[in-house]
Amino acid sequence: MRNEPIWNLMNLFCRAHPWHGVSIGDDSPREIHCYVEIVPTDTVKFELDKSTGLLKADRPQKYSNTCPSLYGLVPQTHCGKRVGDYSGKKAKKKNILGDNDPLDVCILTEKEITRGDILITAIPIGGIRAIDGNEADDKIIAVLKGDLVYNFKDISECPPNLIDRLCHYFLTYKDFPGSDLSEQKMEIAAIYGKKEAEEVIRLAQEDYEEHFSGIRDLLKMAMQKTS
Repeated sequence: MRNEPIWNLMNLFCRAHPWHGVSIGDDSPREIHCYVEIVPTDTVKFELDKSTGLLKADRPQKYSNTCPSLYGLVPQTHCGKRVGDYSGKKAKKKNILGDNDPLDVCILTEKEITRGDILITAIPIGGIRAIDGNEADDKIIAVLKGDLVYNFKDISECPPNLIDRLCHYFLTYKDFPGSDLSEQKMEIAAIYGKKEAEEVIRLAQEDYEEHFSGIRDLLKMAMQKTS
C-alpha cells in the first residue's frame, strides 16, 4: 500500500491517518517512519484514536512513571497472527496472540522533542519482547536518523541502564498505589537485536496487509463513484 497514487491523492485533500495513510517508508525495515504519541516530558498519556486518526489524551499520569524515550507507533503495521506466533515461538509460550494494535516503537535521541503528533524517521536497532497476558506487545527500539549521540547500530551497543529504564517503564506504567502486583500481566520475555527487530517489523507489515486489505479497495470504489 505504500506510495500508491490513491493514498497520495487523498493526502492532498485531507490529513493522512497516522496508522493507515502514512507509508512505513521505502527502506523498511532498515529505516522506518514513526508516529510519535508521547515524549519524555508528557505527564499525560497520549495515544492515537484509531477511528479518527487524532491524538487523544488517554489519561493523566497520576504518579511518577514517565516514558524515558519518544514513544509511538509504526504506520501500516499490525500485530496479528504472524507477530503473535513469532513471539510465542521465541518465548517458548503457547497460544500467544497479536494485540491487534500497530507495532509500538521507542525512539532514542539526544535532541529535545517537546511534543508528539509528529512523524520522524528512525533506524531500528533492536526490541523488547513484551507479553501482556497472552498477547504479544513488542516494543521496537530505534534511534532517530542522523542523531550524532544515539548512533548505535545494534541494541547491544546501548548502555544497559538505558534498556533497564525502558523495561521498568513498560512493567510498571499501569501500576498504581494499592494495586495487586500479583495480578500484573506484563512481562519482558527477552531483549533482541537489530536482525530480529527487522523480522518483527516485516511480520507486522504482512499482518497489516492481510488484515486491512479492504481499505484500499474501499478507497478505490469511493474515488470511482466521485469521478
